[in-house]
Amino acid sequence: MSDLLLELFCEEIPARMQRRAAEDLKSLVTNALVDAGLVYEGAKAFATPRRLALHVAGLPTRSPDTREERKGPRVGAPDKALEGFLRGAGLSSVDEAKIVNDPKKGDFYVAVIEKPGREASEVIAETVAETVRKFPWPKSMRWGAASAEPGSLRWVRPLHSILCTFGPETEEPDVITVEVEGVASGNTTAGHRFLAPEPFSVRRFDDYVTKLEKAKVVLDADRRKDMIAHDARDRALALGLELVEDEGLLEEVAGLVEWPVILVGSFDKAFLEVPDEVIRATIRANQKCFVLRDPATGRLANRFVLISNLEATEGGAKIIAGNEKVIRARLSDAKFFWDTDLKTRLENNVDKLSSIVFHEKLGSQAERVARLETLSKVIAPMVGADEAKAERAAHLAKADLVSHMVYEFPEVQGLMGRYYATRQGEDAAVANAIEQHYKPQGPSDDVPTDPVAIAVALADKLDLLTGFWAIDEKPTGSKDPYALRRAALGVIRIVLANKLRLSLSRLAYAVQSHYRDFVVARPDDWKEAFQWIEKSRTPVGGTLSPTEAEKEVRKETSYWGMFNELLTFFADRLKVHLREEGARHDLIDAVFALDGQDDLQMIVKRVEALGSFLETEDGASLLAGTKRATNILRIEEKKSGQSFAGRPQATHLVEEAEIALAAAVDAARSEAEAAVRHEDFAAAMTALAKLRAPVDRFFEEILVNAEDPAIRENRLKLLSEIREATLTVADFTRIEG
Repeated sequence: MSDLLLELFCEEIPARMQRRAAEDLKSLVTNALVDAGLVYEGAKAFATPRRLALHVAGLPTRSPDTREERKGPRVGAPDKALEGFLRGAGLSSVDEAKIVNDPKKGDFYVAVIEKPGREASEVIAETVAETVRKFPWPKSMRWGAASAEPGSLRWVRPLHSILCTFGPETEEPDVITVEVEGVASGNTTAGHRFLAPEPFSVRRFDDYVTKLEKAKVVLDADRRKDMIAHDARDRALALGLELVEDEGLLEEVAGLVEWPVILVGSFDKAFLEVPDEVIRATIRANQKCFVLRDPATGRLANRFVLISNLEATEGGAKIIAGNEKVIRARLSDAKFFWDTDLKTRLENNVDKLSSIVFHEKLGSQAERVARLETLSKVIAPMVGADEAKAERAAHLAKADLVSHMVYEFPEVQGLMGRYYATRQGEDAAVANAIEQHYKPQGPSDDVPTDPVAIAVALADKLDLLTGFWAIDEKPTGSKDPYALRRAALGVIRIVLANKLRLSLSRLAYAVQSHYRDFVVARPDDWKEAFQWIEKSRTPVGGTLSPTEAEKEVRKETSYWGMFNELLTFFADRLKVHLREEGARHDLIDAVFALDGQDDLQMIVKRVEALGSFLETEDGASLLAGTKRATNILRIEEKKSGQSFAGRPQATHLVEEAEIALAAAVDAARSEAEAAVRHEDFAAAMTALAKLRAPVDRFFEEILVNAEDPAIRENRLKLLSEIREATLTVADFTRIEG
């Protein structure tokens, strides 16, 4: 067995592309090798700012010979069929095929296709050349004189060299000869651009990694990340401070350096008057630096950590000074924005939102704020929030969008609103809601927990969903430009995390109520419809003509149809959320199949209780019995064209087993229904578990399709009673197993 070492050395690979490029290199090369019959033992790809590398271990030196028998048409088949067969098999005439007899189908042609194996070096050379030419960079360029020629090589940045060696560990590896657009392969590479730029030769992977380290290049991106994180934490600890962790920034800076060197700089303490989040955003965005926190106060310190790609003289003083100069300028801007924004009250910013278009069909941000005020006030009592505070928070929720700070740093919207509101004496719950109403913005983001923040957050997301549903801008496939799936999931997470007793239909009614006054999506249709509907319900104003009434009913029906569709969308999002939490998809479907199941907390409790019940012996046995009963009913209902719903007649219960089952069903259903009314689903499952023994006995002793039609119908009704009893908690027919 032999190993392949491949390196593609270029001018620069942007940090954001490196991970994907390494995976693409691995998949393109290894898939091509396997397709050629070269099965390997293991492979790993690497990326640095200047190179992509791949190590494939355990490759054979030659692909195996292959022999394939391809069946063709019958002897005597039309000429076109024979021509297609010969062409596909690579035969020049039918004489090169053999004839095989099938006792049932007669004689037919068979082509024997034998392919000799190939040297691995040949396959590798072709694969590497093809990979380089067709590499799927998101953005690429041409360079040099050849760039004027059509079809010339495109690469992320100019490609300088190709290192490609292949051979067993015990021998000197061979250089695989590859040439792409004048770039020829070899066994040499170069180290760090400044610290060790001289080329050096490489034999195999271990040798390659060792020599790169000596040449100031850390090949593995994850190791670079660990070095940066550990060294930064150590430097912070030495200063009595803490590193503010930032996984995204860590990933980015690890892709910017080949030899990470940690340095610490500082800035004027006067800038600490600016909110910590703004300081962090400024330093992160402009200089890709980490900030440090004082553990004693919990606030940021006036220090930052920068990652250099150089081992500079004098401890990197010049590098630190250069970064400090830029950061000082950027923080000066941030402080100016902060001071300027504080001179204007948030209240005075609200009118400016009229100039900001939320969506051309949904009006301005000011119109949206008006909707949020009404909806937040409606939702507030449902979540235990103060109505006046919820309305006030909604009124100010978007006011920071016209601030200087948010214009410069959009990622701090909401947060700056909280800071400004607090400075200007707004209630703490109102200020908190201004920030929290955007949450959660992702699966790992926290959800608001204060009632006022919950009310405004729900209003924000429901208004977003309703508005875009109204203008028919719904998610399609993988496209969701307005993040409506995220908004629906946000509503679900808020309700579940805070254990709110809110049904989806109740929320929909709240949105419907406030949209009667604030629909701007279709003013010539919807708003007019609402006005006419309200007029028809008002004693003063007369009644609508039949034509007008029909028109308004049609419009209101269409409106509620939209809401029903939106409720289905919510249900689908809840299913996705519960599956991601580990719930079985069939149990979710079994609960959703029940009518009126839109209380999110109750759906979750039902699914949990059902899952626990089915893990017991009683649950599994009852499920089997219920499915058997349902299958018999389905067959008989289809055959007879009638339903067997309804109570069985006691006078037609003749056998002891069916008498016992009828009594058990009545008792279990009554007990289960009472438990469900008290929202004790575990008790409901316990009640149903009592059916296991009488159901098993019934199927062992009773012939359902008795000769007497009356007894047969009565027994089928008894089976229907089993189905109805289990429907108190779930639709067992939708459960797998």
